[in-house]
Amino acid sequence: MLKRTPRVSVVIPCYNHGVYLDQAVESVLRQTFADFEIVVVDDGSNDQETTRLLKDYHRPKTRVLHTANRGVSSARNTGIQSSNGAYILPLDADDMIAPDYLEKAVAILDAKPQVGVVYCDQQMFGAGKGPCVFPAYDPVTLLFENLILSCALYRKSDWQKVGGYSSKFVYGWEDWDFWVSMSQLNKEVSKIPEILYYYRVRGDSRDHSMRLHHKIAMMSLLVLRHKHL
Repeated sequence: MLKRTPRVSVVIPCYNHGVYLDQAVESVLRQTFADFEIVVVDDGSNDQETTRLLKDYHRPKTRVLHTANRGVSSARNTGIQSSNGAYILPLDADDMIAPDYLEKAVAILDAKPQVGVVYCDQQMFGAGKGPCVFPAYDPVTLLFENLILSCALYRKSDWQKVGGYSSKFVYGWEDWDFWVSMSQLNKEVSKIPEILYYYRVRGDSRDHSMRLHHKIAMMSLLVLRHKHL
């Protein structure tokens, strides 16, 4: 008898974030929508706690892939390439999702084939606290400001069409670049006006440690890759 493939693959890159990983995984396992798999990608972690944890990591519906350290874009692409679900939800190893996020997001993609991406609002916690309400999607505004959080649901077939995440964004903003690429498929983007994602603010996180010259370099790369728009 053939094993039924899951509808959703939650892909979690993990680089030295073993201390937070269980919280991320547990937030997925608590989903009201049960038809999913979890793919954890160990991106060449080198701290003892993470390597010890991922060496023998057993959680329901969860499998672990081990790769050399090549960055979050490569780790996401590796996990997605290995995934079995028709829908993909990227989740960072130090963040969490609300119990009904998958249920609500999947319902939109199921009901509306013209929609390519579903996202929501987020709550920050940790070193910084407070809600973050994203504006409604606009393809022109997206060229100047990232309107979509990284943890958004989309179809694996669309990820294949745009060539996945670019590994050139070594300092961050690879998700912004990915959403700009996805916008060229001319599909609708749907926002759930609820806080369904919990973003951990850390002093050493990429967004907070990115220096001005890094931002300039990543913005220049973003413009170069999409200069035809």
